[in-house]
Amino acid sequence: MIRNIPQFLIAAPTSGTGKTTVSRLLMTLLTQKKLRVQPYKCGPDYIDTKYHEKACGIPSYNLDLFMASEHHVCKVYNHHAVDADVCIVEGMMGMFDGYDRSKGSSAEIAKVLRLPVVLVVSAKAAAYSLAAMIKGYVDFDPQVEVAGVIFNQVGGDRHEEMLREICEDLNILCFGCLRKYDVLKEESRHLGLDFSRKEKGSITQTMMKELERQLDIELLLEMTRRSVDVPDKPERRKRALTNMNIWIARNKESFSFIYAEHLEWLNGLGKVTYFDPEDNSVVLPDDVDILYLPGGYPENRARQLSAATNVMNSIKDYIERGGYTLAECGGMMYLTSVLMTGTDTRMEYNMAGVLPVKVSAFKGDMRLSLGYRSFEFRGMKIRGHEFHYSQVIESDEELTSAAQVYNAKGQPVNTPVYHYKNLIASYTHLYWGETGFMRLFEPLPGNPFLF
Repeated sequence: MIRNIPQFLIAAPTSGTGKTTVSRLLMTLLTQKKLRVQPYKCGPDYIDTKYHEKACGIPSYNLDLFMASEHHVCKVYNHHAVDADVCIVEGMMGMFDGYDRSKGSSAEIAKVLRLPVVLVVSAKAAAYSLAAMIKGYVDFDPQVEVAGVIFNQVGGDRHEEMLREICEDLNILCFGCLRKYDVLKEESRHLGLDFSRKEKGSITQTMMKELERQLDIELLLEMTRRSVDVPDKPERRKRALTNMNIWIARNKESFSFIYAEHLEWLNGLGKVTYFDPEDNSVVLPDDVDILYLPGGYPENRARQLSAATNVMNSIKDYIERGGYTLAECGGMMYLTSVLMTGTDTRMEYNMAGVLPVKVSAFKGDMRLSLGYRSFEFRGMKIRGHEFHYSQVIESDEELTSAAQVYNAKGQPVNTPVYHYKNLIASYTHLYWGETGFMRLFEPLPGNPFLF
């Protein structure tokens, strides 16, 4: 079924230009106009999607051409565009920044999905010189359609006049000129915009109306209307097993990095129950089929997690009985023996003790580990993303990695993949929205720590 709706990708020359600010603003304004806005995010980001969901009232879906195929990215996009009045995709980094030159970039996703691009340009301390930069982005790849520009951080009326002259000379549309507001400045974050913290200030309805006046939303919607081939009926997930009992750890800060596509996949397998590992009254029932411990910031809640010994022991018992468990990054850290934190003084907290590993998020030990990851396990090519500052500082000599992990260019990295009984644990946030993950959980005979 072909639908003709406004749909566009918001990109920028560099990070920090205002993509997320403009994306959230447009999502909020259009949702307030009673339009159903379907949000998406390029790349593996978990945090911007939280902002999208807050603005639109519905989940935001990740589109990533390293972690998934073009077919899957198109399928996810089209599937969730079924009921949308508008589709907005927030790009990542600079428009042409990919894992290998422009491969996997926002520009490539725009080409794959045939989406027009709205280029967000910071006008801070610049005027007509921006013409050369904008022309470069318009002409660099003829297969990428730049529909128009939104200028951010505009100083005043005269500044706006100069910026609009650029668009006239380049014969490109200007969709708006947003003025400088302190409340729109996004503070730095641990891994991007930290949704666990309160934002500075708030955007009042009066300011929203002022911002709306600075945008030509009707022109934007008119000039980005495109056809999208959506399924006649939303496809039902094929259930590998029916009536499965799936438990997922969820806490706003320590267990929160979950792809919306994964939740759909798991809901297609059976009943999903969320629990908070800080709630010491929680005990996993005997009939749990799958336990999922996603990532987050457990180092920020180490004291509270360590104090909830009942739920921690319940999870350890479940894993020791052979329960199927997937633990990613923060979830893996939760299963180690000790988690160290602190800025000036090193603090140690006992964790679940499933893995004989000590992990440190102490400031003196922290270093950034970042990038796409891939490895083979049980004949499956698995892909994901790694982004953390904590490090494994001590582990049992017999606990070797179950797979060699590689970065996006195929170079080996030292990220371990732990396999113990029916537990798979790693610093890598896996993407299994395309393939599922049940094949990961075939039992291995022999010593569980030797591969």
